[in-house]
Amino acid sequence: MIRELTCIVCPKGCQLKVELEGKKVLSVSGNTCKRGVVYAEAECTAPMRTLTTTAPVRGGGVVPVKTDKTVPKELLFECMEIVNKALVEPDAKLGDIVVENILDTGANVVTTRNVKI
Repeated sequence: MIRELTCIVCPKGCQLKVELEGKKVLSVSGNTCKRGVVYAEAECTAPMRTLTTTAPVRGGGVVPVKTDKTVPKELLFECMEIVNKALVEPDAKLGDIVVENILDTGANVVTTRNVKI
């Protein structure tokens, strides 16, 4: 099977073709640097994402949040359930941890701006 990807590691946006046998990467073509191969292999075998969303603020409103590291793509919906139940304090500042080590991924969910009341 051939899977086509656009590399997102650098601004070039190389059009990659990944030859797969099941989840095993047989070859990668279309890359102009080694980073494209690493990206393609990771994307096809263990895709990771940064979760960006909003979290509720105690007393009303929401604040934008994100994970400070990537998390496995298959855990995004479970992470969202946890973030949606978390309550951010009204005096929270940029970078405050909302959820520590979400789902044992090593990633923290942090605020991306100060809470405005």
